[in-house]
Formats: sequence, C-alpha cells, structure tokens
Amino acid sequence: MSQRLQPGDTAPAFTLPDADGTEVSLADRKGRKVIVYFYPAALTPGCTKQACDFTDNLDLLAGHGYDVIGISPDKPEKLAKFREKESLKVTLLADPDKSTLEAYGAFGEKKLYGKTVTGVIRSTVIVDEEGKVERALYNVKATGHVAKIIKDLGL
Repeated sequence: MSQRLQPGDTAPAFTLPDADGTEVSLADRKGRKVIVYFYPAALTPGCTKQACDFTDNLDLLAGHGYDVIGISPDKPEKLAKFREKESLKVTLLADPDKSTLEAYGAFGEKKLYGKTVTGVIRSTVIVDEEGKVERALYNVKATGHVAKIIKDLGL
C-alpha cells in the first residue's frame, strides 16, 4: 500500500511521457507551482469532466503561477485521443507501470460500488516552487473538484 503524502514532504520526482511521447519531468517545473492530479482512465465520464474543468480554468490557474499535470496509467496513444476528442490543454502524462501513482499515494485499495478494489485513487497534489507538497488531497470527486481547489487557494 503506497504512503500518502503530507504537506511539507518533498514531492517525488518523476519523468513520464506525455500524449506525444515527449518526456516531462517535475524537475522541469522548478520555480513554478504545479497541480498534479491523478485519475483512473482517459475517455471515461468522470475523468473527462475533471480534465475539462482543469482545461476551462487553466488560464486562471496559469495566471496565478500554476501548471497543471494529469497522470493516469493510460498509454500515450490513448492520452493523445483523449486530448484531441475533448480539446484538452492540460499536460497529460502516461504512467503505465504505476510507479509515480504509487510514489504519490494515488494507487492502492479503494472502495468502488461497495467493494474493495485496487486501483487509481483520484487524488490531487499541489507542489510549491521548491518541489515541496503544499497540499495533498485524496479520494476527491471528479465533479466540482477544480472549483474547490480554486476556492481553497484563494484564486
């Protein structure tokens, strides 16, 4: 079972391929705040809603110095389809071996329709300019989550 992150922890480093197969690292974003969100699967209703919400609010978030990165276990090809179909502007990264998901505490046991299953735990980790965890939110809802982050950050 992966350990959940706490405010003040150093955010685990990662380098993952984006929808075009280009490697993207958290280290590339040093000096910027990063909202890293983890979602179960591209092209599903909840994940689509969440990705569209982040895209719709990207200008506001970027204007306050935040980059947004979405990570799922999908392969880059599926992420490219997701991005094209939904006109997404957020950076989508592929983590098929789930190592980054596990490092962030976003993979493990969860309840799904009353049953305990192992899978992606919908989570959001906000990383500050120094690479430290500012906030770590687990078991978040796809709908309304982006509005809550914006409100909580006072943007």
